[in-house]
Amino acid sequence: MNPRRKKRMALLLAVVVGLSVMTGLVLYALQQNIDLFYTPTELVQGKGEDKIKPEVGQRLRIGGMVVPGSVSRDQQSLKVSFDLVDAGGEVITVIFDGILPDLFREGQGIVAQGHLDDARTITAFEVLAKHDEEYMPPEVAEALKGIEHVKPEYSQEQLKGSRS
Repeated sequence: MNPRRKKRMALLLAVVVGLSVMTGLVLYALQQNIDLFYTPTELVQGKGEDKIKPEVGQRLRIGGMVVPGSVSRDQQSLKVSFDLVDAGGEVITVIFDGILPDLFREGQGIVAQGHLDDARTITAFEVLAKHDEEYMPPEVAEALKGIEHVKPEYSQEQLKGSRS
């Protein structure tokens, strides 16, 4: 092999090794930020066909509906605990120390991010309240059924405003 080919081969090998090391470091760094999403049923029964359950201490996200009547607040601190449920019927307890979002309500959908303490308890460091602009409680939807929107009528005085 002539010296020119040796030089090209060494350069190509150096680039491949450099890219491999860089890819490995990026994947290692991202590994700490990957949070798998679970529902309460998936957390208890396992996720996927293999029924894989998260390990205690694993960082994860869990989403579900807050069980009405389950919110318990500590009077001495900001610590709150509540239960989450999903369509599968499994109940998970979430413990959170902090200020809950304004949209947090019993019966409301939430997503909590935290660490798994045991099979049915999560210590959350972030709670996000989910909402949908199109959502309307069934009772309100039933009450409004058949009602048409009526445009309000304003007097000339109201249209001018109260300029003094």
